[in-house]
Amino acid sequence: MDEHDDTDNIPSNPSGNRPFADVLRVNLERRKFLKSSASLAAGSAVFGSGVLSAFPTTASAQTQNPGDSLIGFTPLSLADGAGPDPAIAPDYQFSVILPWGDPIVPGGPAFKIPVDPDDQTQQIGIGHDGMCYFPILDPDAPRAGWDELSDSNPWLYAKLSEYGEDSYGDFNGVLCLNNEFGGNSHVLRKPSPESLDDVRISQHAHGVTIVQLANQDGNWATVHSSYARRIHVNTPVEFSGPAADHPALHNAAMNEPRGTVNNCANGYTPWGTYLTCEENFQFYFGTEDESYVPSSDQRRYGIRRQGFSYNWHLFDERFDLANPDYAGEINRFGWIVEIDPFNPDAKPIKRTALGRKKNECAAFHVATDGHAVVYIGDDTIFDYVYKYVSAEPWREMMDNGESPLDRGTLYCARFNDDGTGDWLELSMANPVIASAFSDLGQMLVMTRKAADLAGATPMDRPEWLAVAPDGRVYVTCTNNAGRNNEGFQRRSGRAVDTGPNAANPLTPNPDGHIIRWVETYGHSGTKFEWETFLTAQDTHGTEESFSDPDGLYADPDGRLFIETDGGQKDGLQNQLLVADPATREIKRLFTGVPECEITGFAVTPNRKTMFINVQHPGRGNPAVTSFPSPYGSGDIPRDATIVITRKDGGVVGS
Repeated sequence: MDEHDDTDNIPSNPSGNRPFADVLRVNLERRKFLKSSASLAAGSAVFGSGVLSAFPTTASAQTQNPGDSLIGFTPLSLADGAGPDPAIAPDYQFSVILPWGDPIVPGGPAFKIPVDPDDQTQQIGIGHDGMCYFPILDPDAPRAGWDELSDSNPWLYAKLSEYGEDSYGDFNGVLCLNNEFGGNSHVLRKPSPESLDDVRISQHAHGVTIVQLANQDGNWATVHSSYARRIHVNTPVEFSGPAADHPALHNAAMNEPRGTVNNCANGYTPWGTYLTCEENFQFYFGTEDESYVPSSDQRRYGIRRQGFSYNWHLFDERFDLANPDYAGEINRFGWIVEIDPFNPDAKPIKRTALGRKKNECAAFHVATDGHAVVYIGDDTIFDYVYKYVSAEPWREMMDNGESPLDRGTLYCARFNDDGTGDWLELSMANPVIASAFSDLGQMLVMTRKAADLAGATPMDRPEWLAVAPDGRVYVTCTNNAGRNNEGFQRRSGRAVDTGPNAANPLTPNPDGHIIRWVETYGHSGTKFEWETFLTAQDTHGTEESFSDPDGLYADPDGRLFIETDGGQKDGLQNQLLVADPATREIKRLFTGVPECEITGFAVTPNRKTMFINVQHPGRGNPAVTSFPSPYGSGDIPRDATIVITRKDGGVVGS
């Protein structure tokens, strides 16, 4: 299989849990709540005033009148979004920065082919994905302002914007950028590594890039900075939380824990750190030992003997599944990793309390009771949505020298027919879990299995989540190519429900949808009420056409930004759209280049600059595109970051 095949559409869930498709078939006609911001404001007729009072709102969300739109810009048309080059709505402009291979500081090693493995540790990685801009408000104290966040307000940039439009942070900050993947044919320009040096090139192109950016006269560029660095597959890391010293993470080789890989979406914390999510870690492990058979626990994570074409195991024994000295190495991946952007000496920390899975994102929210809440998608068809709640309010835990991400409760979501939902506890306090695992650490290493047993609802590739300022939570379900009309089937020895999804009745379902819910008793509670917000198929043939929703960002004014990853209809390239959650109006803001994904969000404190990414342009093939070089130049296409601003200097999305 080519390393770029959509392995997220290969099911590995044998649980037989009731699928979300079945729930939607019953629920489709019920669309009984969250019809608009106006109905939310009406309150008790749907939720009761006690529920609504728990949700923070921004001024603009509170004062928006029915029929008013949050998105006033002229959209990019279908015709203009179908070309070979990036395109943007007429009220906007864009520039390109941070292409793969450029130095992380001025004067560093320049991009060249073949790539040098040592140079790549000082160059921007490939596979641009989730990211976050950490503003420097005071050059002498870059963290100044972060501690002023209130317990009840998760809106980092809304708070920081109080420093004013001329805030230093609007023009100077540290950008943490995920580098999810780059196939051998793109990075090495050959199908498989031929030496350890080749493997190192690939490994060093993965991970996270940290740079300092400055805006000089409207032009963003990297500057010399002690914060600039690369975190890659060979960077020392540490583990924390209940599984930190679990035997499942041990190796007979006694090698130091190193590396993060397949870093997809992300999150950030109110104490000023970055959360990067390890997704398809199974890509990088394999073995030539034909007698090796992955265990059922490994198969639950899609692990297979032959790997997925990266072939690191040919030259790096850490990634050889059959090497007994490194039997626990694969369990060291699949975590959410915390990085301190302002402390280059601090090791990245893998927070095991958040669970091991194919983590797509870590949407952080502060509940009204002060608890840290993290929403997580597990990006594979028929897998689950998760939530983590800290054991105590996050400020109290930090004051006591304890990370809020090390002690708490992990839950998985069950969506019920009547539009309600339950967060099912994944802990040794749950008798079903306690009967299957010897301790909490073992359960966290096998989070997917625990969620199977708890009865979570299998979803259609749950990816990014976002918490809006009114408290509603959104999740993108990108697609499900495994849908058909044949019901339960045996696939690779697993029972998988392949029936159609009533909200996306195509079989297969290539288009996806977006779900939203309200937490019934606050974000640290265990009940919610849900509905389908948008169904991509319904937009086809219209000016708002989109498919395969993936990236999400909810801004402090209530706008929902949607990015796509997949086969767009109506001739479009993958795109960035803006939706008004109250009216469900959608407008197209940006489109990319052939065979790319649009992904990642970061904004400056005043939200007048937005950063997004063009990932895997042309799948690395210069015959398809040479982005960011001109088409036809023959240059190898390179992942890069897009800087978006309004021509009139307004807030992006307005």
